[in-house]
Formats: sequence, structure tokens, C-alpha cells
Amino acid sequence: MALIALVAIAVLAALALLLAPRLIRRVRRPVPMPEARYAVRLEKDRRVAMRDGVELSTDLYLPEGVDTPLPVVLMRTPYDKSRQRAEGRPPRMFAGQGYAVAVQDVRGRYASDGEFRVSSAQEGPDGYDTVTWLAAQPWSNGRVGTFGCSYLGEVQYILAALRHPNHAAAIPQSGCAWGGSGVSAFGFRRYGVLELAGAFGWFRTNGSKVFPVPPLPPIDYARALHELPVGDLLRTYGGPPSDFEDIATRPASDPFWDYLGDVTPEDRFDVPALHVNSWYDPTPRSTLALFNAMRRNAESERGRDNQFLLMSPSGHCESEQLKWPTRVGRRWLGDARFDYWGLYLRWFDHWLKGIDNGVTDEPRVRLYVMGRDEWRGESEWPLARTRFTPYYLNGDGRANTRDGDGTLAITTPTSEGADEFVYDPYEPVPTRGGTLCCVGGLDADPGAFDQSEIERREDVLVYSTPPLSEGVEVTGPVEALLYVSSSAPDTDFTAKLVDVYPDGRAFNIQEGIARARYREGQDEEVWMTPGEIYELRVDLEATSNFFAAGHRIRLEISSSSFPRWERNLNTGGRNHDETHGVPARNRVHHSPRYPSHLVLPVIPSGPTDRR
Repeated sequence: MALIALVAIAVLAALALLLAPRLIRRVRRPVPMPEARYAVRLEKDRRVAMRDGVELSTDLYLPEGVDTPLPVVLMRTPYDKSRQRAEGRPPRMFAGQGYAVAVQDVRGRYASDGEFRVSSAQEGPDGYDTVTWLAAQPWSNGRVGTFGCSYLGEVQYILAALRHPNHAAAIPQSGCAWGGSGVSAFGFRRYGVLELAGAFGWFRTNGSKVFPVPPLPPIDYARALHELPVGDLLRTYGGPPSDFEDIATRPASDPFWDYLGDVTPEDRFDVPALHVNSWYDPTPRSTLALFNAMRRNAESERGRDNQFLLMSPSGHCESEQLKWPTRVGRRWLGDARFDYWGLYLRWFDHWLKGIDNGVTDEPRVRLYVMGRDEWRGESEWPLARTRFTPYYLNGDGRANTRDGDGTLAITTPTSEGADEFVYDPYEPVPTRGGTLCCVGGLDADPGAFDQSEIERREDVLVYSTPPLSEGVEVTGPVEALLYVSSSAPDTDFTAKLVDVYPDGRAFNIQEGIARARYREGQDEEVWMTPGEIYELRVDLEATSNFFAAGHRIRLEISSSSFPRWERNLNTGGRNHDETHGVPARNRVHHSPRYPSHLVLPVIPSGPTDRR
């Protein structure tokens, strides 16, 4: 009997080894799209005339066998609408559920006429005219919803500010259209600093003003991004005509920025919207600001009470692809999957088909708390119970590297102190993970990565709490307020929030940058006097992370994260047209008079915080 049992165990073990890879592959899949209910007919390249006579090319996906007027889903894209024609893409999914779907090349892109300007003010009127055309079609029920991610999300926000009466619902995903938070230019300028890797990669591969796009010579992206001057990079490396030069070189006061069409704090709205973004997207704060603005500036109770928010732990436009177990960068989380497609359909079924399915009774805010590894429903953003808590920098003047003496505590400094490092633009701190997007052929991924090697550099200041006796949840906007000085007339300061595990791994949570010349506003340049101390605020966007017991909260400070951001050449010149930089000796001060600190949105402890 014992022999039979051993044989049975061996057989079962062999079967487990044989089947495990298949089971793992099945389990690790994202939540799938629903099965189609209708066959779909595609009408390609319908011409839709805008108010100025320019015609935009539009594909129509129509479900077959539906004998009632159809609700419509509109997607407007600069990325070639023909890429959406394949099975498994959103247009066929929505059409297969009984929707007419229109996918349109935006002005000046691919099969559409006109001149392309990135995320321009023209997107509003073009979207408005397209909604008018769709609502008037004989197969339409007059209700139009909008859908799409990134640029496809931004044009939805720009359209929403025009309040078309037939724009009945929106699902903007990862759209950076907010003009009131220091982020502008399609997200490629942040408080006056160019998002170099993303801007160069995106405009080289997606920003062409001419079609067919001229052949692009193969290049070494890492080498190209080191070249100076920054403003000439695309021309130097054979990129097509685009808006890159304007984005990279125009000062914040230039009228050029008015044409981009960013939503402003004064705009009014009236469309129910499901806002979707993620913690490792480049611009969660834009989505969070727009979620609040569309509630605050709503024209009606319907618009005010029907703004919903969903925040995942993924990178840019990757929420629907999250698998279990979930890994973002190199950090393993729990099961962050979510039935996005089911929610999207329920949202449109309610607003476009009139189905009372309870979707508006669900939590106004859903967010994934990293570290707790759970989805949680909330009512508002920021959370009403948030305690904005300062964590003060301290030490004996040697915070350089992870082996230095920098500390982070909720008590204020009691003595004079400062930490100094040399920032050399020719030896910048490398970018490692984070909220990267659109970097072309650069070998760099978004998400959380161990920052240990970066923290061994002398030009990185490291401030840490002791190991936590109980967990601390940080959910909300994050900011560092620094008192700084420099030997240069202008320089940058970066700040990075890090979760340090008991084994020493240091995973990046969020980061930000500030250019000293813009410390009094982006419209005004003011220089530093060597040795003088200035207050500088660094916006670290927003996050939701639980620092478990035994972990440490850490803040890294330096003056570069390259190639994510362009290097400040420290000369006080225009930066974009300069070919030489100089080192800067930069200081961060911490004392009763100059209490540099990190402001964390701490959520009060619960029963699961003691681990």
C-alpha cells in the first residue's frame, strides 16, 4: 500500500509540473473583454466635414442585426485609426455589444486633412463638430460617448469643456489636459522642465506633421539624448517636422502655449465622466485635478454628481493589461486586476442606452493601495480623513549616499545644518524606472525598481526614517518643501519618495523636479545669488502606498534624473540652445529657520497596519 501511495504521489507531482505552466499562464492573464453579441460591419474612411471645411477621415463600426437606433462611442486618435481595426481592440468590442463606434484620425494625421498641432485648441471644435455629425446620423440615438487613453483622453477633456448637448458620457484615460497644475504641453513640460526622453521619443515616432512620414534612420536613443543643444535634437537625428522644437524651446510666457487647448480652472463642464489613470503614469495629478474640476465647475447636478475616478498601480495606459500576480517594474504587488471592460460597458449602457444598472451607486473613487495590495472605495480626492504630515530632513551634514547620516522625522530640526553635493550635468543621476512614457527606442521601463545603486552616488542626498514600528499609509498629493542654495544662478532640484524594504531594497514610489528660476511662477524667471537661501517647492504628483511595519520611508534629493528630464546646464542661460554646462555646488538646508521637509498625506491607522 505504501508503494502504491508513493507511486500516486509521484504521478500527481508529475501532472502538477506538467499543468502548472498552463495554469499560471491562464491565471496571469488580464481580465478579458466580454464575448461579442453581434457581428460587426466596418465602413472605412468616411469623410466628416468640420466647420472650416477640413474633412476628417472616420471609420465606422456598426453592429449587425440591431433594429433600434444605436448609441455611439467616439474615439479620436493621432495614432492612425487603422491600428484599431484588428480583433480584440476596443472598437470591435464596443460594436459587438450593440454600439456604433466611430474612430477618427485627428486633424492633420494619417488620412485626415488639415495641419496637425499637438493637443491643440482645434481639438475642441473638431470633436464638437464630429459629435454633431454622429448624433444626426439616421442609425444614431443621439447619445455620444467618448473613449480612449493618453492623447485620446486629452481630446475628451478639451471637448468636455465645450459642453456639447449630445456628449452624454466620457471615459478619459491617462489624459494630461490640465493647464492649472504646472504641467503643460501634452505633459512634456513640468514646471518649466522638459520631459526629454518622452518628448524626444514621442515626437520622433508619433508627432509628424507630414504624411507619408519620411523614413526614420535607426539611432542609438541613449546616445542621442546626451547630445546638446536639446532644442535641435530632433533635427539632428533625422526626425520629421513636428512641434518638438516649440515644446522644447518656448518660454512659459510665450503665446504659443495658449494654442494647446489645455483645460483651465475657469472652464465649465456638464458630462458624466469615468476618469481612469495609474500611479506610475507620468501625470496622475492631471487626472485628479480634472476629476475635481469637473465636479466643482459642473453646470448641473447631473454633471456634478457623476464624476467617478479609478486609479491603478500600472504604467501609462496599461491598467487593463494588469495580471495576477501583479508586477509593476520589479516590485511585486497582489492581485491588481480589475474588470475594466465590464465597468466601461456598464458606464456606457447606463448613459447611452438608458439602462438602470446601478453603476452610479458605486464608490465615487476606486484606488489601488500599493503595499496593502488591495482595491478600496472612497468618496472624494484627497481623502477627507487625510492628515498632511511634515517629515523633516535632518542630519550632521553628510547625507550623501544611502550610507550617510540623513534622517527623516516628524520632529522639527533643533540645530543648524545643511547637506551639499556637486551636480555635474555631464554626469547626471540616471533615471531608474518611475513614471516614464513614450520613450521610443530607449531601453527604459516605467514602474518601481530598486534604487540602491543610485543611492550610492555622492550627488544623491538620502534621508530615511528608522524602521517603522507600525505601518503608515500615504494616499494623496505629495510635496517637498526645500530650502536650497547654489553656486549657480539657476539649477534644478529633484525629490524622490522611496519605500525601503527590510532587506534594503529601495523601491521608488513618486518623484518630482523644480527649476529654481521658476520658483515664483512659470511666467517669471528669477535667478539665484550664490550663497543665498531660497524656498523651493517640488511637486511629487500623487500616490497611494502603504509603508509596512519594518519598512522605512525615504526621500532622495538630487538635481537630475536623466534622461527622463533635460539637464539644467547651470549657466542661467536659455538651456535649450546651449552646448556647454558647468557643475553646480548645491545645498539643502535643515534647521529651525530653514525646516526643509516632505509633506505626506497620511491616512489614519487601521486594524491591518500592525504587521
